[in-house]
Amino acid sequence: MSGPLTTGIATLCHEIVTKVSSDAGGQVQQIGDRLDDPLRVAIAGRLKAGKSTLVNALIGRRVAPTAAGECTRVVTRFRYGPADRIDVVTRDGNRHSLPLDEDGMVPSRLGVPASRVAHVDVTLTSDRLRDLTVVDTPGLASTDAASSGRAEEAVGIDADSAGEVAAAEAVVYVFTQAVRADDRQALEAFHTASARLATSPINAIGVLGKADTLTGGADDPWPVAGRLAGQQAGLLARTVGDVVPVAALLAETAEAGRLTAADRDALARLAALPAATLTLLLASADLFRSRPAPVSAEQRERLLTRLDLYGIGFACAQLAADPRLGTGELVRRLLGASGFPRLRDTVDRTFRWRCDAIKAGWALTRLQRLAGFAADPRDRAALRDALEQALRDPAYHRLRLLDAAQRAATGAVALPQPWEQDLIRLATADDPRVVLGLPDAGDDELAAAAIAAAGRWRAWAFDGAGPAQARIAQVASRGFHLLAREVSTKPAGEPATGTTTGEVRPCRT
Repeated sequence: MSGPLTTGIATLCHEIVTKVSSDAGGQVQQIGDRLDDPLRVAIAGRLKAGKSTLVNALIGRRVAPTAAGECTRVVTRFRYGPADRIDVVTRDGNRHSLPLDEDGMVPSRLGVPASRVAHVDVTLTSDRLRDLTVVDTPGLASTDAASSGRAEEAVGIDADSAGEVAAAEAVVYVFTQAVRADDRQALEAFHTASARLATSPINAIGVLGKADTLTGGADDPWPVAGRLAGQQAGLLARTVGDVVPVAALLAETAEAGRLTAADRDALARLAALPAATLTLLLASADLFRSRPAPVSAEQRERLLTRLDLYGIGFACAQLAADPRLGTGELVRRLLGASGFPRLRDTVDRTFRWRCDAIKAGWALTRLQRLAGFAADPRDRAALRDALEQALRDPAYHRLRLLDAAQRAATGAVALPQPWEQDLIRLATADDPRVVLGLPDAGDDELAAAAIAAAGRWRAWAFDGAGPAQARIAQVASRGFHLLAREVSTKPAGEPATGTTTGEVRPCRT
């Protein structure tokens, strides 16, 4: 189901097709057709940052291989389909199918050299993919000799990865530990490579992966993880809207149902050990493997691959406090301890609930790019005229707000931080109470606040703002005036949700 913004852009695309050449019209048609697809989210990050593990948690199935192999060096798209299927798409456009391996995963060997693979197309029956296509990209900063020839500059931005991020409407950046200098270089290069997407805090979030490894053994990592995530959010404020710490291995195990009743019983036996013995056992992976314990070496290795030391220690603490704890409840608590529920909420808030705005913004950016680079000057003129006419229409003003918010969020036009956040909320939120920061306000108070906000932006446009800032300020001022009109004219008793400024609903297809 499309939202009002994507519906408007689709109508605009249909109108443009009749006014331009067949070549430009074909490109416009492709943009319009993409608006009906699920939101496409690219997962980007360094080698061994835990991207594929996070992909599995998002999908709810362990299907993306996490060990190094051919399939981790190519782009893999995971999308919804009526049956599980893997197609390897080669650079010449041919496709050949593969079965899932015996563990239900994408096989580690693709049957085609990675250098010939354009991407791997995986369709799954997972309901989580009905409104979200997840794209797993190869690691940044690759030093692999086989891929160095396809990389851009020293940070190793693979051309296919850059293309997939540019083709996506939203991005999740995954990093570990503190952001290092080469991390920032890689992220900046990826940001540059995806300029067509205009990644910004509107449609990008960061994940501090492997948060459970930030402290030794089974120690609680979350105080350290929270501080690091906050620091990274500050460093990457122009790139991502938030940074969420996650223990992706725990999340994958919980979400993919990888912890069995036998695993729970093994953990219960460990939980019954004297505290000092268990503490020593969990001090390192080597000690956990080698010290005497009431659990077989094979079972201990299995627990490490599913929970690692922090997860094992957390599970033991839960079982020590409540020995009757069942497997299902233990899995639920492990999921909470992974930090994944917060990430899922952030994905919903940033991506799914902004889906209409994000997809419309993506399409608008593509149309504007086509208007600037179309081969035929008559096509360029027709595209510019159609876009300008649409953006003057009050019904399309939300698109102008999105364009202004993207310019501010990416730093193309610098705004004071509170003003920038004000604009982003106006462009992407669907509830006037959220836009205005008045969760308990009535209609009259909301209308008055919107008029006051419009006045502030208009005053700044004429006194204090630079030329580029003034243009954005005038767009914001009009947006708040339209919001005030909307709140004032809605029927009595109707919930205060956006229409003129653009109602945002979860994308469904």
